[in-house]
Amino acid sequence: MRTLAPFLKNYKKESILAPFFKFLEVVFDLLVPLVVARIIDTGIARNDHGFIVRNFFLLILMAAAGLTVSITAQFFAAKASAGFAAELRQAMYDHIQGLSYSELDTLGTDTLITRLTDDINQVQNGLNMGLRLLLRSPFIVIGSMVMAFTINVRCALIFAAAIPVLFLVVFVIMYLSIPLFRKVQGRLDAVTRLTRENLTGVRVIRAFCREQESVKEFDISNQELTKLNEFVGKLSALLNPVTYVLINIATVILIHTAGLQVNLGNMQQGEAVALYNYMAQMIIELIKLASLIITLNKAAACAGRVAGVLHVNSSMKYASETSGRGLKGSAVQFQNVTFSYPGTGAPSLSDISFSVEKGQTVGIIGGTGSGKTTLVNLIARFYDATSGQVLLDGKDIKDYTRQELRSKIGVVPQKAALFKGSIRDNMKWGREDAGDKEIWEALTIAQAREIVEGKEGKLDFALEQNGKNLSGGQRQRLTIARALVKKPEFLILDDSASALDFATDAALRKALSRLKGQMTTFLVSQRAASIRQADQILVLDDGMLVGTGTHDSLLASCSAYREIYFSQFPEECRKYEEEHRKISPEDVLSPAGVKEVLS
Repeated sequence: MRTLAPFLKNYKKESILAPFFKFLEVVFDLLVPLVVARIIDTGIARNDHGFIVRNFFLLILMAAAGLTVSITAQFFAAKASAGFAAELRQAMYDHIQGLSYSELDTLGTDTLITRLTDDINQVQNGLNMGLRLLLRSPFIVIGSMVMAFTINVRCALIFAAAIPVLFLVVFVIMYLSIPLFRKVQGRLDAVTRLTRENLTGVRVIRAFCREQESVKEFDISNQELTKLNEFVGKLSALLNPVTYVLINIATVILIHTAGLQVNLGNMQQGEAVALYNYMAQMIIELIKLASLIITLNKAAACAGRVAGVLHVNSSMKYASETSGRGLKGSAVQFQNVTFSYPGTGAPSLSDISFSVEKGQTVGIIGGTGSGKTTLVNLIARFYDATSGQVLLDGKDIKDYTRQELRSKIGVVPQKAALFKGSIRDNMKWGREDAGDKEIWEALTIAQAREIVEGKEGKLDFALEQNGKNLSGGQRQRLTIARALVKKPEFLILDDSASALDFATDAALRKALSRLKGQMTTFLVSQRAASIRQADQILVLDDGMLVGTGTHDSLLASCSAYREIYFSQFPEECRKYEEEHRKISPEDVLSPAGVKEVLS
């Protein structure tokens, strides 16, 4: 909780006033038994009706005052807890946004969602209840003991003996239950993960007829959560009966001792009633405390989980100011770059070195898992290289500020991501000041103009979450247009045309090639035709750069590129084989490879 305490700094006044007004409420509650004792010992004993009526109205006045301060305390507690949760949620969201892909991969989306929603709600509820009731119960318990000593010392010793035993029971149950509540939230993470997977992948589940298996897997996870909740609930439920038994035993002893004192003339009947009322107040407060302890245990466990995320520091540090000047003419350079994902054994990229000039179009091709996406993620600095240097405009990418680096680069990821809102709103993600003319120009280049023109409202057409009211190809073209609206110096298309037909893909590449200026484009693709006309092609194989050059040079010198290209264009393989049979047949393909392609 210490980590989260700073988020209460703007609500110090409310955090102090809430328990203060609760303390005033306790004072009024503790005075009630004394007034009742006076009514019995003075008013009833002397048959003084005027005295009884005056004290009766005093009780009503005290009740009204107690109600007023109680409502005031609840107002300040609610204001403090709601404001605290809002600031904590915003701070945690901002913190998550600042984490690198490495930390996000390690933490996992499911637990972040749970901690950002349910955990913070539990902390808010715990703080609210704590400000209102946490101090009230000790005030009542300790205050009852103090007031008992003002009435009769012998009877007050019963209070003094019972209270430590009660607090010991509360402490033991809290000590045992808090770690279990952490496990409950961990199991909730697993349920959240399965729910998210099943809802987002419902079409795949149905396509493979895996509905029963998915339901069964969810049931198992849900049952584990339920069993753990039941166990923790049983443990927490012990608090109520145990404290109730102890306090009732103390009440029986108190009545017996108070009766003897009255018979001996050491205490009046009204005072005995007052002592019983104080004990009754303790019973009520301890019952409330039992329920409150459960809430606070959950809040404490959730607070620890939230603090755990806030303690995770990003491994990626940005410069406060961009320093130095880059080398003229060089757009991107990789110098002996090696990269490994956290927790993996083998590197995903090994000793990669190449150079790209400004305005060039660079194609990146390779087999599945060869490291294509990883390479462009290093250019966008979604990850930092494990070793080596990535240079942008001749300057180490780590020397750029976050804002300047992001302004230079436009990224279109593999999975098209659109957000709920109008098409215009989505297009302005790159540049908020972009006009409709610039948006239409970008849509035209991205081959998406006819899509928007065919929608009702055109740029004002409302997209659903993740663009679900569009096809896959339409989403990809709109995400490309969104990146183009930004007019970046470096455009990264990470296999972002995979859902486009060959004609649309070709038209897109032709439109991109006509762009004026010094925009450097990186095309990641599985299609050899998509990167064939690139100024430079990088061929990756198992994390290693096995070929660099143009299409023709790679066809002559890189067997990995030939294998990819001829597997997609078998007729070219036959033609190439015939033209180079006399020169060097082994340079075309291995005999087994040629036989496989030709078959």
